[in-house]
Amino acid sequence: MLLDLNFTKLLVLAVIALIIFGPERLPAMAAQAGRALREVRKLLDGAKSELQENLPPEFSQFDITDLNPKTFVRKHLIDEISGDGVLMNAFSDVRNAATDAIKGSNGTSGGTGSALSAVNLSPGEQPPFDSEAT
Repeated sequence: MLLDLNFTKLLVLAVIALIIFGPERLPAMAAQAGRALREVRKLLDGAKSELQENLPPEFSQFDITDLNPKTFVRKHLIDEISGDGVLMNAFSDVRNAATDAIKGSNGTSGGTGSALSAVNLSPGEQPPFDSEAT
């Protein structure tokens, strides 16, 4: 939503516009704003259709809404996790490997496996730091 406007914010903006422009000029200003909004939408639709027409064939499935970060994350990450299960299976494999490492070789939970001892730090001990990774 544009500028996160809700009913109360729109009401406050309407009152401010009424005070600034006055009741006699407000209808003309609203009509002018409506025309400007229609022109901007027409311009954006024209740019979108021109972009779609000029894209090479390998981008025939391209959708302009894919450029929105929220849409991109939902389409490429969340839908893949809940969709065909490829990423879900990968997460399950990692979780199972971590659980096995924590249990240790004796198979009892709560034991001190190599992964668990690598996570625990002694009091005052600094965690490892990789300057190239940050």
